[in-house]
Amino acid sequence: MLLWAVLLSIWSTLALRVVRGRLAEVVPVATAVLFALAAVFVGMTVFLANPFVTLAQVPVEGTGLNPLLRHASMMIHPPALYSGYTLFSIPFAFAIGALVTRRLGADWLLATRRFALAAWLALGIGILLGARWSYLELGWGGYWAWDAVENAALLPWLLGTAYLHSATIQEKRGMLKLWNVSLVLGAGVLSILGTFLVRSGILSSIHAFVEPGATLRWTFVALIVIELVASVWLVISRREQLKTEHRLDAIISRESFFLAQNLVLLALAFVVMWGTFFPLISEAVTGTKSSVGPPWFDQYVAPLALVLVALMGIGPLVAWRRSGLAELGRSIARPAGIAIAFGVLLYILNADVRTDLSALLLFTLAALVGCTVIQEFARGVRARRAMAAEPTAKALAQLVRRNRRRYGGYVVHFGFAVLLCGIAASSSFQRVTEVPLKVGQSIHTRGYTVTYKQPTASVNAERVSLGAELLVTHNGKPDGTFDTSKSWYPANQTPTVGDAFAGETETDVGLRAGPLRDLWAAVEPDTSTILPIAERLDKKFGDLTPIARAVGIAAVARAYLRNPPPATFRIVVSPMVTWIWAGGIIVFFGALIAIWPPGEPVRRRLRMPVGRKRKKVGS
Repeated sequence: MLLWAVLLSIWSTLALRVVRGRLAEVVPVATAVLFALAAVFVGMTVFLANPFVTLAQVPVEGTGLNPLLRHASMMIHPPALYSGYTLFSIPFAFAIGALVTRRLGADWLLATRRFALAAWLALGIGILLGARWSYLELGWGGYWAWDAVENAALLPWLLGTAYLHSATIQEKRGMLKLWNVSLVLGAGVLSILGTFLVRSGILSSIHAFVEPGATLRWTFVALIVIELVASVWLVISRREQLKTEHRLDAIISRESFFLAQNLVLLALAFVVMWGTFFPLISEAVTGTKSSVGPPWFDQYVAPLALVLVALMGIGPLVAWRRSGLAELGRSIARPAGIAIAFGVLLYILNADVRTDLSALLLFTLAALVGCTVIQEFARGVRARRAMAAEPTAKALAQLVRRNRRRYGGYVVHFGFAVLLCGIAASSSFQRVTEVPLKVGQSIHTRGYTVTYKQPTASVNAERVSLGAELLVTHNGKPDGTFDTSKSWYPANQTPTVGDAFAGETETDVGLRAGPLRDLWAAVEPDTSTILPIAERLDKKFGDLTPIARAVGIAAVARAYLRNPPPATFRIVVSPMVTWIWAGGIIVFFGALIAIWPPGEPVRRRLRMPVGRKRKKVGS
């Protein structure tokens, strides 16, 4: 809550600094909206959820951070997510200002475009780092579980994606005004909703660490309802001013493909929202809280993702306003031919893809996106070389520098296609094996042989860790060793020996990552043989000094090493997971290109008032 208020104040100050001297009528209303949001969050922080209140019994050394959150990704994941949420408040406030003052041209879009792109980027980084955290920390072998709080972050990101596409059409053609204000307002409301789900506890989630009071919960609900009602009322009351200036000239046009992309993104958002809130919907209708799992989401999201990737591959090849079939055919012939050849070759050479044609189709469409992006870059470089006689590297640099939004967007599309390939391969062809093993026993999966070589144990002042060292061979060849363990944190500040195994737990997974596949392992040690030893020590010696407790815990750990019981191992072979993270890095790089400020000549053109013409040379 405090982080939300601080970040909002920073972005609001920056936004008002950036737009100074412009949008004279819109800025006062936008400022009032931002102030009201800040006042609500500061008020909730001061009166309802004071972060500086101490516990009734203050621990000598503090309670410490939740063990699940002690991961490098957690240094960036929460600030990134909340930066995304609060940054979406900037275009939200300016959209309200434009609606109130009826200044519904493209000026407010241009003034807040970078804030919307920054919000989209920050939210995307937060989502990806959260997936990485889940993959490495939670001990289940996956990276996305369609958890309620995960979905809450995805919803404004989907609407933000649609907005960034349709905003381009309003800037170029004066179309989709209604779409743009609706998408921005929706993203703003959903950002508050995402914050509410983390704090409310109304939906079960691994991410909901706080259970608030009823007053705080209803304050959030009131804020969301006020934003939603005000947004709907303003859009309806300004519907005449939101009418488009132009109509679609043809079905085969860049505008129609952008519109189709937006429809798919909205359908994805609807599916995610319905599945997320289905427990509340079912409870309200039937009196029983039911939930839907990942298979339900997958059956709707997968086909929509295929359509989205197809539109990403074809859209850049379609001309603005009107494009004939013959012209589109000439543009798409080479990328489509290469993509189809790639798909056929993949079908012939890889037995796995023959069992999942939807994954094969996604790989083919992703290849189409990649070929389209490469072709568009190649065309631009050839044109620059012909006009300016520049070497290839310089022509490429100048091409991107002068058209950052366009070519940054192409890089984002390419990275997103790579990311989706990683998701499709890892989810469709993942092999999960869970089995108990004694020391010396092995498990065989997808060409890997994993042998339980020996148990491991470590004890320090903070935790006790029991685990295993695993020996790996791949296709009969030695592939080294790696470790996995489970750690227990004490149940209280002055634990008995038994309390050392009664607190929070954390899984340290073993991971062998590679470009083709990841080998992932987690262990669940059997403590049934050592807990009686801990209980006997506690009964025999009673209250122990800290040193004696440490000695007792170490003795229990040594007993585990001397006579290790079978441990349960979860071994996961996931193809192409690395490409999810690589695709995310490419998306991040493309978004940075698009968000980077233009050069001074371009900036002067953007600041020029509408309708004013530049002087011609010699006039």
